[in-house]
Amino acid sequence: MRPFGQDFEFARALGLQMVTRGDGRCTMAIDINARQHFNPQGVAHGGVAYSLADTAMGGALFSTLDEGFWCATLEIKFNYHVGVREGRLTCEAEVLHKGKRVANIDARLFQHDRLVASANGNFAIFSAPSAR
Repeated sequence: MRPFGQDFEFARALGLQMVTRGDGRCTMAIDINARQHFNPQGVAHGGVAYSLADTAMGGALFSTLDEGFWCATLEIKFNYHVGVREGRLTCEAEVLHKGKRVANIDARLFQHDRLVASANGNFAIFSAPSAR
C-alpha cells in the first residue's frame, strides 16, 4: 500500500490520525479539545469534522488507486447531526462506487459510539502531474 498523509502538513497541523486504510476503506480520528477546536457556541467547529471526513474519504479512495493516479474532492454533502464535544472523533469512510474518472464515497463520524455526522461525496480521479 502506498503511503498517505506522511507529507500532509495540513492533516498533521490539525492533529488528524490515520487508524486504518486499505481496500477502499479508511478510518481516521482526531482528539477534540476545547482550547483548539471549539467555536464560540462551545462545540467543535464544523470545519474540524469536515476536514476529518474529507481526508478519510480521500484516504479510502487513494487506497484503491494505481500508481501514478491521484484524487481530489469534487463535492461533499455533509450532515451535522449533533454537536461534537471533547474526546475522540472517529471517521469511517468507504468507497461506494469507483469509475474511471469519478468515485462516490460515504463517511460516518462517531464520538463516544454515537453518530454525530455523515457525509457523501464525489471525488475526481486523474493522472498525477509527474505521470503525464
